[in-house]
Amino acid sequence: MKKTLFLLPLLAAFVTGCPSNSLKTADSEAKPDLLYAALDTTVAPGDDFFSYANGTWIKNNPIPASESNMGIGRKVQDEVYARLRQTSEEAAKANAAAGSNQQKIGDFWAVGMDSVKADQLGAAPIQPELDRIAALKSVAEVPGVIAHEIPLGVRALIGPRVGQDDKNSDKMVLYLRQSGLGLPNRDYYFNTDTRTKNIRAEYLKHVANTFKLLGQDSTTAKANAARVMALETSLAKSSRKLEALRDPYANYHKMSIAQLDKLTPGLDWKTWFGQMGVPNADTVIVGQPEFYQTAGQLLKTKPLEDWKAYLTWQLTATFAAQLSQPFVQENFHFYGTVLRGAKEIRPRWKRVLDMQEDALGDALGQLFVKEYFKPEAKARYDTLVKNVVAAFAEHIQKVDWMSAPTKVVALDKLHKITPKVGYPNKWKDYSSLKIDRSSLAANVMRANQWQWQYQLNKLGKPVDRTEWEMTPQTYNAYYNGSNNEIVLPAAAFAVPGLLDADADDALVYGYAGASTIGHELTHGFDDEGSQYDAHGNLHEWWSKDDRKRFNQRVAGIVKQFNGYTLLDSLHINGRATAGENIADLGGIVIGLDAFKKTKQYKEGKKIKGLTPTQRYFLGYALGWQMHVRDESLASQLLTDVHSPAQYRVNGPMADVPAFYEAFGVKPGQKLYRPDSTRVVIW
Repeated sequence: MKKTLFLLPLLAAFVTGCPSNSLKTADSEAKPDLLYAALDTTVAPGDDFFSYANGTWIKNNPIPASESNMGIGRKVQDEVYARLRQTSEEAAKANAAAGSNQQKIGDFWAVGMDSVKADQLGAAPIQPELDRIAALKSVAEVPGVIAHEIPLGVRALIGPRVGQDDKNSDKMVLYLRQSGLGLPNRDYYFNTDTRTKNIRAEYLKHVANTFKLLGQDSTTAKANAARVMALETSLAKSSRKLEALRDPYANYHKMSIAQLDKLTPGLDWKTWFGQMGVPNADTVIVGQPEFYQTAGQLLKTKPLEDWKAYLTWQLTATFAAQLSQPFVQENFHFYGTVLRGAKEIRPRWKRVLDMQEDALGDALGQLFVKEYFKPEAKARYDTLVKNVVAAFAEHIQKVDWMSAPTKVVALDKLHKITPKVGYPNKWKDYSSLKIDRSSLAANVMRANQWQWQYQLNKLGKPVDRTEWEMTPQTYNAYYNGSNNEIVLPAAAFAVPGLLDADADDALVYGYAGASTIGHELTHGFDDEGSQYDAHGNLHEWWSKDDRKRFNQRVAGIVKQFNGYTLLDSLHINGRATAGENIADLGGIVIGLDAFKKTKQYKEGKKIKGLTPTQRYFLGYALGWQMHVRDESLASQLLTDVHSPAQYRVNGPMADVPAFYEAFGVKPGQKLYRPDSTRVVIW
């Protein structure tokens, strides 16, 4: 994926200050230039290109108290929110036909915004599920309760999902992944630094406070919190690290149901899957067998009271944001403030819109593209995709480390990548989803159930390769290895504060061509995506020598990013972030060659004293125009396969000779790397 930290809608205006800048020349135009206005020319490009490109914008756009970061996506989402809010308010007032998308949007919004009703209900919306857990008489009944909660959206203990078989992309199969933790990942349970130890202590308090909100006395709540922590720590011990989850072969273990039963003695998976609504699964792909061995053992060794505490916690944590204010605030305090550093909770209407996006994203998407993604914009980006693909093909042909036979297969894969631009040709049908004004939590539960059933219905049926996994109003993009496709939502192309027609090619090729299109194309050829063939199957299509030479280059970028230190002592995980770092570097060099074919590049005219090539690199940096609270940054370093924004700019730029030439980067400057150490892949 292109973006990190958040998935946000896009399209709005913003205002930046204009620095006193020696680059201002007679050819400067009267209208504001968004790249020029963001510059901080007190910083040398060769020392910190990220701060040079974005410094003034960052100074003029502090992080709001309700946010853990502020960036280009955060700034622009407010106007989309305003538009979606108006749409939702109008739908809530309309006498829409029962079952229509307008009725669902309106009712979801109306009950979501009714904070008085939510406070009156308290935990009542989840009380039947709490009662189900409280009624457990033996550990043997625990799997049945877990199975009941899976469709509701609770991922206690196990993590089933439906997806394409990595080795047979024409077949939809059931996967089992590690799951069931309340902290972001396994490292939070074991790291011994002061920051993480404090988070563990705060987590224990948070779980106990949540139990108190459910009516437990302080002593009982603390005891149950300790039970939760102990059980989750056992699961965490058998959970794989972030970087280990990126190896598709190591996380692919196809098993029959009988083999799965043998892996977890005492569990009857056929019955268990049946309780989840899974239709006659004969095989399953287990990502992390050791995790499920532990899960099976825990179901034999942990006492019933531990399971009651754990299931109660997992259920309540899943729906806390939809309950009364005490639950909402307690949930925010830990996950928003302790983990992410936000000082105050976001306005209710924005939180409701986020929930509505999760529940009815395609219904909102139809309205979005009709008004905000015009045919001429789609045509521009369809053409841009073709130009970047052509540039990538030239790069594959020219690389000196890949043999001619492998190049033939690589080019075949590249030309078979399906680009999906803007929005899907067909939308999800929500006719079977019931949305009413009973409670916000009830609507979220039913939406989760609908989504679970939607996924289960794919089993045993032909793969729908036309489907999108993001809505068009999402500020993000992705490469799907199983479909060999790049998916580019309409919002990913919008430039805040600038009409598409007014954006010069340099900006567009850097912002969209490099950081989005080229980035996603390169994911098909990064350390993970390169293991999938043109049809989307996990299959080695490289020669051994080519793979060896490629891996040597990957090792170079891993070493480079391992060397970046943040927050005094924390390091980027070069192995976990390798795929994204490769895609960033690939996107930049491929996008640049595509840009070199444009009229703007060939004419070489300056805008605000900036050459076309300089504007191209600044356009790329525009995509990472953000700053982040320390708490959020620390969390990202442990949980995210994307490097922090500053290093998604400075890291790859340090490897690009054209960047050195464009900005006169010299030995002794902080970004300078000798030729011999610069990473060259695509």
